[in-house]
Amino acid sequence: MGSAKDKIWTEILRSFNIEDTTIRKKYILQLAGKRHRGWRTFLTNKYLKDKENFFVEYDPEYPVKYAIFITEEEWVAFVAQRRDENFKKVSATNRERASNPTYAYKKGRLGYARLEEKILDETKSDATSLPPHVLWKEARVGKDGTVRDDVQHIYDECETLSQSISTAEDQENRSVLSRALNVPEYPGRVRGKGHGCTPTSLYKNPRRRNPSNQEVMETLQALQAQVLQLQKDNERYRCMEKCSSQLKETSEKASINCQNKFPEGISSCQLYLSSPTYRLVGKGKVHNTSGDLLHHRPLPDGHLKVSVDVVLDKDALLPIPDIVSEATLLRDAIGSFVAWPLDLIFIDDETPTKPASKDKGILRHNESVASQKEVFAQGSQQLSQKIGSRQKNKRDLPVTYLPKKGAFVPRYQISLETLVDSSDMATAGAIRLLDMEEDIFGYSCTETIGKEDLEHIFRHQELGVGVIHTYIRFLYDNFMRGNDQLSNRFRFVSSSLVNKALICREPDSCREYLVKRFMASSTNNLYLWPYNSGCHWLLLAIDPLKEVVYFLNSIDGEWTNYPDMKQLVDTSIKVFRSQRQARVPRTKSSNITWIKVQCPLQRNGIDCGYFVMRFMREIINMNQIEIPITYFDEYKCAHYTRLQLEQIKEELCQYFIEKRLISI
Repeated sequence: MGSAKDKIWTEILRSFNIEDTTIRKKYILQLAGKRHRGWRTFLTNKYLKDKENFFVEYDPEYPVKYAIFITEEEWVAFVAQRRDENFKKVSATNRERASNPTYAYKKGRLGYARLEEKILDETKSDATSLPPHVLWKEARVGKDGTVRDDVQHIYDECETLSQSISTAEDQENRSVLSRALNVPEYPGRVRGKGHGCTPTSLYKNPRRRNPSNQEVMETLQALQAQVLQLQKDNERYRCMEKCSSQLKETSEKASINCQNKFPEGISSCQLYLSSPTYRLVGKGKVHNTSGDLLHHRPLPDGHLKVSVDVVLDKDALLPIPDIVSEATLLRDAIGSFVAWPLDLIFIDDETPTKPASKDKGILRHNESVASQKEVFAQGSQQLSQKIGSRQKNKRDLPVTYLPKKGAFVPRYQISLETLVDSSDMATAGAIRLLDMEEDIFGYSCTETIGKEDLEHIFRHQELGVGVIHTYIRFLYDNFMRGNDQLSNRFRFVSSSLVNKALICREPDSCREYLVKRFMASSTNNLYLWPYNSGCHWLLLAIDPLKEVVYFLNSIDGEWTNYPDMKQLVDTSIKVFRSQRQARVPRTKSSNITWIKVQCPLQRNGIDCGYFVMRFMREIINMNQIEIPITYFDEYKCAHYTRLQLEQIKEELCQYFIEKRLISI
């Protein structure tokens, strides 16, 4: 077979002037093979079949006319092969399929290549090629210009798929057109591009080669290093298991953990380490309870259960690594329980409100929410029953200080709680309705506020969508209403219409809402979207024109942890791009920029909603479309303090009172 191809190629080069022979040789030989198959079909129809297209019973005569191309022995073998029943069956099947195609090609002898060139010339487009599904559709348009419904349906499905499938996916797996047609993708061809077009020539992809011996050895060495690391980790885990096997198993021994030098119950404490130096590394709560367990297991001898609130030494190691979370550093155990040696725990009788000197105490800037509860309670007990006048500047956070102590007093929270207790909202099931104007979310709606929503604010618990939307209404009324610059620059996305549950259940409606929201703007806008993943709030700030998404997550997670959300945002921006007919280079068509902002981080599992509200307030207050990666200098900090979160709650409660949503 190889020698026959070489002979054919030699004859072709002798008869035709061909440029780039190394590139065109394969295509030309394929074309020659196609012509050869056509000639064999011609011989069959002319010499082996009658006028009714049936095979003749007698032996056909040898075609002397083509004696220079075929010998008598080859002719006998050819006739026998064509009369074989298996060949007849395959031929009939192929003939039936070709005579009645599902989507008939209607451009005659024009071909895909000339059709593409014709369309580009008529439209005077700067593009060098058309997408395969566009060319496929045009090849099935009749002379009268009509398009069949089934062809249009395939085209529409391709348009939808092209918004959600990247170019890399299209090249590596099945193309958009093959997916819509639900047919396999054959190697060496591109569906909808005609004969001779290959993935290599279309996508300019380099051919895959087998790795060299050096590359194989490098890969092997990397795998050996990974195996060695896994062995070390396994040995370490065995040591941890051996340590945990020494735990007490009887209730009598477990009762010894209730040490006399510590008060029974829960107490604030300071946590020390003795190696490599004796030092204070954190603060937390010691749980001195008889028979107390740590992660459903008895405590080790000489240890007590401690909850970590504040870390003062970020590189401090845990005395005993946490088997459940696999944490080894103290900073990774914030908000969780760990075992701590008795002789390194010291009861903190009084929580300091500020450091006594530069070398002692902790800064309020880095202090956890839990460690500020004493200050909050102290201010609440000294609250005056009289409510002060309304703040003159609405953009100033409502902060009230006691003249002597300087402690923050949540005056509006307690006032609102008093109003709730004196109104019908004190009964279960009572609600209030808050109208949301069309300019806020792009549609008019009514937000429902229940007693439990207010209780979440008063008790500093996890927030629902009603509270988040109420705060958005507060931002709109107090910052954006009457301010054309802010109202034209910042917009909001409804968490009721786009959230984790709806993205999974109704992705099309979520995408349509986002695209409609983006299309409402004519200038650069930043869309603030509080996204609820089911158990956590985070904030997305989307600039659809620049195709930039700012990701603000108060638990330091990555956007890759939310694939459904990311796919929805990317798809919506691509559809928005298509509807506004924006031209984007093919190499950048899928490069939507995601930026993880280094925003303040929460220290517990309930503050995410409060952080999101404060993020939105600070972004609007800065009046900037672009959010710095390291966050705004004016608000940059490691963690929000309790005071900063209480200020947001005060704004909410003040807004409830001023709107007279709660009345006696």
